[in-house]
Amino acid sequence: MDSATTAYEARERGYDLHFLHTSYGQNTESKERACAEALREELHVPTDRVLHIETDHLARIGVSSLTDASIEVEDADIDAEDDDVPSSYVPFRNANLLSMAVSYAEANDCQAVFVGAHSEDYSGYPDCRPEFFEAFERMVAVGTKPETDIEIVAPFVEDSKTDIAERGVELGVPYELTWSCYREEAPACGTCDACAFRLQAFQRLGIDDPIEYEERPDYTGGDDPASGR
Repeated sequence: MDSATTAYEARERGYDLHFLHTSYGQNTESKERACAEALREELHVPTDRVLHIETDHLARIGVSSLTDASIEVEDADIDAEDDDVPSSYVPFRNANLLSMAVSYAEANDCQAVFVGAHSEDYSGYPDCRPEFFEAFERMVAVGTKPETDIEIVAPFVEDSKTDIAERGVELGVPYELTWSCYREEAPACGTCDACAFRLQAFQRLGIDDPIEYEERPDYTGGDDPASGR
């Protein structure tokens, strides 16, 4: 959902799109890849501007419920106030993925790498914080050719999931072609963190999430869906 909205945002800002999709042993990798391919077709991105990378080193490292079958994906506690790192954190994942993206961007003379991190991620995921992306951009400047100028763009890093959904609706993002669930490839479970925040965003906006769920709990907590927050 976040990456799809980010792709539409990049197009809205006038960028020609290239797609990089990575399978790293995550629970729903087949579904995510199918969604990425559907979005590629929807956005008319030529196949020669698409790179799919399969790497299992993050799964072999383990210790994440996204990649390690021995670790259970936790049910969402959407009202939790602590900043504990969740079991779904994949150690330093975004640095791994961004490194591959920057390699591709430098080789193809791209001006920016867009990433869909947002504010509700970085309370628990250290590699989703604004400071991380700022530091990574400085590293890119030092570690690439002198003439290379690649910006790391996280357009929603200060926004909530609700803000992303609202912007996506404005941009016409086909959310039926996106997937967020940490557990299942179909239907989405509706109770993991990713499902909960996604459902909450649509519920706050008073819009039906177009994908299928096993459960659709009410995550508004008494919020007025018409308020947008």
